Amino acid sequence: MLFTPIELQDWPRGQMFYYFSKMAPTGYSMTTHLNVTAIRQSVRNAGVKFFPAYLWLVTKHLNQQVEFKVAERDGVLGYYDVLTPLYASFHRNDHTFSLMWTEFDDNFSEFYRQYLANQQQFGETHGVLCQPQAPPANAYTISCMPWVSFSHFAVHSFENKPYYFPSVEAGKFMEQAGQMLMPLSLTCHHATTDGYHVSRFLKSLQADMDNFQQYLSF
Repeated sequence: MLFTPIELQDWPRGQMFYYFSKMAPTGYSMTTHLNVTAIRQSVRNAGVKFFPAYLWLVTKHLNQQVEFKVAERDGVLGYYDVLTPLYASFHRNDHTFSLMWTEFDDNFSEFYRQYLANQQQFGETHGVLCQPQAPPANAYTISCMPWVSFSHFAVHSFENKPYYFPSVEAGKFMEQAGQMLMPLSLTCHHATTDGYHVSRFLKSLQADMDNFQQYLSF
């Protein structure tokens, strides 16, 4: 996990960052619907769980743009080379959840193996965190609410601190015109990302969901 400092004067969006973080702190949320028809069939054929495939794909495509990986560390603004998904592990016995993370790997098979190992070792641990150590500094929040299909979802923070990673939330599948759709909410800080970055992310994410079988080498 590498952290590269950013010089605001040299960063193309340096003035935008200053404006939306200091002068007019602004965030935004948007919800879209992804077509998950093909990826659901691909994971079903391979005997793979959908949720870790979703975690891996979202993280993979967030990692392709520096703007999604910006953070402040020890008062220094910079960006990480990779993000780690921090997600909710649901406890069916008491309907609570704990936070868990799995380090990202470019190889889906390796990420999937580690995801299953984490579930096996820590999945029954209750409390805020499943794992005994603190989440890594490059962890961003991603989750899924499979009981509800929504048209809008927004995350609100009640703590005033510099946090620039995106937050991602998926919802319950819905069928429309013979296709299976999944609502996806993305909450971002305007200091680091604009609609352009979101549109690139969504376009590449959908393309990989349509052709996910290329990553299934078990």
